[in-house]
Amino acid sequence: MADSAHTHAAMSKAFTKESDGDDDEDMALPAIPAGTRNYMTPKGYADLRAEFMQLLDVERPKIVEVVSWAAKNGDRSENGDYLYGKKRLREIDRRIRFLTKRLDVAEVADPSAHHGSDQVFFGATVTYANARGEERTITIKGIDESDSLKGEVSWIAPIARALLKAREGDEVQLMTPGGVEKIEVLEVRYPAPVRV
Repeated sequence: MADSAHTHAAMSKAFTKESDGDDDEDMALPAIPAGTRNYMTPKGYADLRAEFMQLLDVERPKIVEVVSWAAKNGDRSENGDYLYGKKRLREIDRRIRFLTKRLDVAEVADPSAHHGSDQVFFGATVTYANARGEERTITIKGIDESDSLKGEVSWIAPIARALLKAREGDEVQLMTPGGVEKIEVLEVRYPAPVRV
């Protein structure tokens, strides 16, 4: 009977165990479309790589040291340093796995290669106007580096998809929740190549 109670308790615990968050990936970032590379600018790649190295070489070893020290201090169930350290270690490891996957499929595309072109490619800064004459300027960047507060959009965003391959003066159709909207490409710019 005691064995049966033990089995029941173990089973109940198994079904109620909370996820430790290993369902992976940063929820905020969209998935990379199947069969494509993870396009990013040289700066975007360098920033992701720097974050990866910081986590791997600096933050993770510090947390491992704290967890190791805290584990030696007795009862782990009430040890805040130990519990926080283990949680933070899981977060760091999850981010390292995510960055490893993103960097493994990275395709660095230097926008300056198109300097002087009037056609929209990855890395372009595009000024466009809608039918109401409202102008907007965006820069097309990688999924992992775009920042909408800076006017940057991911190359998989609907506006970027509509603009890609268009030229200055072209009208393109943008699918919006309110229907199809016509937009006109007013200007296309790329950064100048860096002279070494």
